[in-house]
Amino acid sequence: MDDLHARLRAGLPAEALQTDPDVMASYAHDMASFCPAGTPAALVFPRTVEQVQHVMRVATELRVPVVPQGARTGLSGGANATDGCIVLSLVKMDRILEIDPVDRIAVVEPGVVNAVLSRAVDELGLYYPPDPSSWETCTIGGNIGTASGGLCCVKYGVTAEYVLGLDVVLADGRLLSTGRRTAKGVAGYDLTRLFVGSEGSLGIVVKAVLALRPRPPRQLVLAAEFGSAAAACAAVCSIMEAGHTPSLLELMDRTTIRAVNKLANMGLPDTTEALLLCAFDTPDPAADLAAVGELCTAAGAAQVVPAEDAAESELLLKARRLSLTALETVKPATMIDDVCVPRTRLAAMLDGTAAIAEKYGLTIGVCAHAGDGNTHPVVCFDHTDADEARRARESFDAIMALGLELGGTITGEHGVGTLKKEWLARELGPVGVEMQRGIKRTFDPLGILNPGKVF
Repeated sequence: MDDLHARLRAGLPAEALQTDPDVMASYAHDMASFCPAGTPAALVFPRTVEQVQHVMRVATELRVPVVPQGARTGLSGGANATDGCIVLSLVKMDRILEIDPVDRIAVVEPGVVNAVLSRAVDELGLYYPPDPSSWETCTIGGNIGTASGGLCCVKYGVTAEYVLGLDVVLADGRLLSTGRRTAKGVAGYDLTRLFVGSEGSLGIVVKAVLALRPRPPRQLVLAAEFGSAAAACAAVCSIMEAGHTPSLLELMDRTTIRAVNKLANMGLPDTTEALLLCAFDTPDPAADLAAVGELCTAAGAAQVVPAEDAAESELLLKARRLSLTALETVKPATMIDDVCVPRTRLAAMLDGTAAIAEKYGLTIGVCAHAGDGNTHPVVCFDHTDADEARRARESFDAIMALGLELGGTITGEHGVGTLKKEWLARELGPVGVEMQRGIKRTFDPLGILNPGKVF
């Protein structure tokens, strides 16, 4: 370990290297439950590409694993340390290098916080759509690593659709540039998309070229209360089938509504089994909301409340924004699933999750990006109760199995990390796993980049 520290110090400023055990321990894990973390040998905060290259060269020479990190807001253990690794925290590479309103691109370092970028481009009349719920703290590098989504995905898509090009430090320290700055480009294999969602297992992203859009009008929101989850899901299908393109289409189940009511006194009726929130950022959002309101009523909505302005819209969205916080008050610990199913199977996913909660004697609330079928079942449990913790883990696996059974995927935006490795293999199948492991060997022949993650 002394040799590792000496070699790292040779190419780093003193403040970039941290070896204090307590400090390193605080950077050993992300926000996932049931994901063990090891003890790092060193913690590095690079500020330049050259410093990242130096770390990777040392790691390659000494065969030391490297775990890249952003803000550690992840929920799958993808940023968890392994024993004896170098934790490479990229949070101090946080510069917005360029914003070009003509080409509609931003060039940023990986440590730029999502909200900081969003506000910076907004000042120029531009829009960076990906908006994970942790957008005030999560970083662009972390968003790229897990191909993050957010509330606006139903209209604008996920992070992968906004990454035009990357600079990536490879396992041996070489610098690779992928992609382009142009609006179009199909030269060679699309390595950019390969790195997006790879969770730091193929290389270290040190710069990103991101696509921007013109800033849309401020959205208006509608809230619809339903007496059953099935009715709310039927409304979702009707909205999409009718050709509407909402900027947001979110759903909360009964358990989540009760938790939010208890936390914030939102005043939602006890008879509400599902709450659907729909928003439009079109030139005439009121007309769009009126059309959607009719569809919700036809599907069985007990009450439909359209907002008249931005302030009312934010008030209606408050319940959704409080969902995870409210569910965290139900029990000492939570385990957040991330299962995406076809919209037509959304009702079956919610009903199946409710049955799983009953089977295991647990509280499981579901909030969902309903417009794209991405559900977030939140298992609430007492981690100090061994039996309850066991049932929580088993319920998580049951939810994973349900999602695949319904033709879905084990993750829509949170990534695989260590939490879902077994389930990734089930989803991909043996041939798919073989091909993906071959790609991993090509980029990381020594297996030092974020080992134990994804595969």
